[in-house]
Amino acid sequence: MLTSFEQFAVTEMMGKTDTPPRANGTLCFSSEWERTAFGVALALARNGYFEWDDFRDELIAEIGAWEPYPPGDRSSWNYYERWLAALERAVVKTALIDPAELSSAFAEAAAEPHAA
Repeated sequence: MLTSFEQFAVTEMMGKTDTPPRANGTLCFSSEWERTAFGVALALARNGYFEWDDFRDELIAEIGAWEPYPPGDRSSWNYYERWLAALERAVVKTALIDPAELSSAFAEAAAEPHAA
């Protein structure tokens, strides 16, 4: 169930280029990390770490940066990869984390063994 802020955020995006994937009116996540990235962005915006519209601008820019790729390169499209890239830019831009810390965290996560 969506909170009022989450409902506002999703409704605000309806019919726009940054609209999240939906099926039968429900948000679609193919992996748990997608759901987590979605929730983190909503929580940070709801708690005032950045404005929702600023995050949306980052997301639209990320989607726009992907669009010029040739059709053969577009098979790797994942909406939530763009979402995560926008979230990374937003937290760096608002100084929640510096780029070196973010890179270090990604390197550590990549080095950890993951369950299949």
